[in-house]
This record gives sequence, structure tokens and C-alpha cells, in this order.
Amino acid sequence: MTKRTKVIATLGPSIDNEEKIIKAYNAGVNVIRFNFSHSNYSDAQKSIDLINNLNNSGKTNLSLLLDTKGPEIRTGNLENSIKYKTGDEFKMYVSDNKLGEKDLFCDYEYLCEDIEIGKKVIIDSGLLEVEVLEKGSDYVLVKALNDSEIGSRRHINLPGVKLKMPGVTKKDKEDILFAIKNNFSFIAASFIRNAGNILEIRKIFEEYSCENCKIISKIENEEAIDNIDEIILKSDGIMIARGDLGIEVPIEKLAVYQRDIIDKCKKYGKFVIIATHLLETMISNPFPTRAESSDVFNSILQSPDSLMLSGETAIGRFPIGAIKMMSKIITEAEKFAEYEHKDSLDYGLNSRDIEKKLLIKSGIYIGEKLDVKCLIIFTKTGLLAKLTAGFRPRIPVYAFTNIESSVGIMNLYFGINGIFLDGWKSNTPTSSSTLEKALLKLKEKGVLDNEDKAIVINDIQKNDVHIPVMEIVNVKDFL
Repeated sequence: MTKRTKVIATLGPSIDNEEKIIKAYNAGVNVIRFNFSHSNYSDAQKSIDLINNLNNSGKTNLSLLLDTKGPEIRTGNLENSIKYKTGDEFKMYVSDNKLGEKDLFCDYEYLCEDIEIGKKVIIDSGLLEVEVLEKGSDYVLVKALNDSEIGSRRHINLPGVKLKMPGVTKKDKEDILFAIKNNFSFIAASFIRNAGNILEIRKIFEEYSCENCKIISKIENEEAIDNIDEIILKSDGIMIARGDLGIEVPIEKLAVYQRDIIDKCKKYGKFVIIATHLLETMISNPFPTRAESSDVFNSILQSPDSLMLSGETAIGRFPIGAIKMMSKIITEAEKFAEYEHKDSLDYGLNSRDIEKKLLIKSGIYIGEKLDVKCLIIFTKTGLLAKLTAGFRPRIPVYAFTNIESSVGIMNLYFGINGIFLDGWKSNTPTSSSTLEKALLKLKEKGVLDNEDKAIVINDIQKNDVHIPVMEIVNVKDFL
């Protein structure tokens, strides 16, 4: 049984050569993530060229995703790490020329202006939590709430604080241009707070005529939760980045937000990814904990489009084992998932697209009730594939396109197998010869036999109008 939920693997030293990338693909990876919080252009280019060569040779079918660093707040450089005990009081300065023995520099210039007394500051991804006791013109006095040791350039979170920071930094723009140049399928934009942040990226796309890259908004803070509907509407997809989000919001609400965001994404017809701490212990151990296995299983029951592995594949000791484990849990969980063919809103669709959407829903229903091997659709941009994925089909779906970049996009859609079909003119509807080529490809892949039936969603042309139609075809009638 082939899994329908897609898997994203983060590139790193643990999967940085041809052999490991092929093994990762064969283990179930669909998309490779480049984390530009840690990447440089030289190393990234080598990996991009390698993956492109593997794709072109037919050894893999992997899409590329660039994850931006995003705006962030950090402490300053330290000669030696500082140890704190519960109850220790120290100052956090926005200038670095007044630091005492245990004081820290904070590079967010509006810290004193924006934070309130009594608020919490989280340092180094939760290793140190402090409470604000007092505010000065260039410092805040804080009290340590736990024991910890802090080194240089540690990440700072300010839960509940609306930050005066750009949505897209100078580095982010440079990285986005690098992704555009290298035909990445996805940009995952870090620390998105509102719809305006997404529009900044869309302006870059317009300026550089980028039409085939999708924007994924990473939900990582409370402000994004407050603006979640407008963010989903302006994004192509959403990533629930549970690491930072779990620091920024009360941890007991994290699972609630995850379910709510997934439901909203399905409502608005957007793809959704669950990320962070899925199989974290497999960075150093060959097996996940029982809690991690249950987390992945229960996440699949919520029917996201994709799950993402981070450190497990980037720096882990068992990267291929983690991918195989993820794929096995997904496959098992999908047997129990109750996929309801719910309609999403017709946001941004024209009347012809809506007609096709209704046909797709009917095709999925018929395919799951009758002895039909698969659903075949023809799509240029991948829109029909996205609409199909929104219904969470159990029947195998093969989406043929004559645009190679559309295959990359479809690699992230639930249950969609994107296939490039050459020789199909983009300004004409699909013909019987095109359908014959598609059926032959599926027969060569071992998907179809001569005695099989398939449902086809197609276009026919009548009086210069393209009319969507659905038909059940017998393979032997064409081959």
C-alpha cells in the first residue's frame, strides 16, 4: 500500500550524497528542504545540481523547498557561557557596552518599549525562562525561573509581544532570489505574522517573474495565530512549525492550534504541513519513543498533506531509518483515517474550475465504490491536482501535466502522483492520443493492466469552448 501523506526531509550532513539521497527517496521522501538558517550558496548549489541530475536520470522525483531564516532576535557574543540559577536577577541590554558579569545583550532594539513588566522572555529555545521585573531606557531587569547555561548568539522568544520587525529581511530576499534562480517549487517563509508579510514575498515574485513557486507560511508565534485566517488566504500552503510555536503559546494549546489550523487549511483549500519534533529522538536513537509514534499516528488522523523531518535527517545518526519509520507509521495510520470528501470554499476559482471540482468529487466517489484502479486527471498548473487533494481521496490519483515545474508542486499534495507528459500542447484540450500516452505510462509503471478500468477527468472542445467531462475507460480499448 502506497502512502498518500507526503514526507519532507531536511538536507544536511546526514543525507548529503547521491547514495543517501536515493535511499531517502526510496524510503518515502517527496520533498527536500534546504534550511537557510544554516546553509550557504556554494554547498546548496552542489546539492541542487545533484538532486536535479538524479531527477533527470529518473532515479528520483524530488521537489526543492527553501526555508528562510526570517527575522529573529538573539543574544550577543560571549567569551564564556554564563550559568544561571533559579532566582538570579540580571539585565538584558539593547546596547552591548554596559554588560555586567551575568548580563545579556539583546539585538531587538525595541525590547524596552514593547515588553511589559511581568511578561516572560524565553532564551535558547526554552532552556532559560526569565520574567521581566523592571524596565529602563536601554535595559530590562529579569529574574531566572530555572537553572540553565547560556552561550553566544542564543535565540530569544518574546511570547505575546507584537514585534516591530520586517517580514522579509535582506538575507531572506537574497535567499528567495537564489531559490527563484534554481527553480525551487516552494519557499517556506519563517516567522510570518500577518498577510502583509506574504505580500512582500509576492512582490519579489512579481518583480522577478516567478510564477511556479509556492509560498508556505510558517506559523511560529501568537501574532500569526491571531491572524491565521488572513495568512491562510494569502498563502499557498501552511507549515505548523511546532518548535517555536510551542515556545510562543501555552504548550497545552499547541495540539488545539494544530487541529484548528489543519481544519482551516482544508476549508480554504490550502495544503498544510506538520513540522518539528515528530521523531526527534531518532537523531541519536534507532527507534522513536512511544509518544512520538503516537504523535505521528494521530497527526495523520487529522489528514495533513505532509509531515516534515528536520534534525532527524539533517544531522541524525539514523536518517534513512527515520524516513522508513515515518513512512511505516503513515501507512498504518492511513488505514484508520476517516477521510471525508468535504468541499472547501471556492476561493479564487472561476466557474469552469468549480465545474471540474464537482466532477472530481464525483469521480473520487465513483472510483471508491466501483472496481476502478485509479483516477487520472490532466492539469497544466497543478490546480486540479490541488482541488483533488482537498477531497483526501483514497483511490490512487495520477495527475499528468505538460509543465515540468507543476510536477514539483504536486509532490506536496496529499495523494497526488504527478507525472510529466511531453507532447501535449498547452493551448489545446487533451485528446485520445494524449490519454493513450498517459495510460501507456501507467502500464509501464505497473499501475495498470489491460483488464483494468480508470476514471478520467478530461476536457473536450465544442464550439471553441472547453467542457470538462468524466468517463470510465477500459485500458484495453486504448492499448
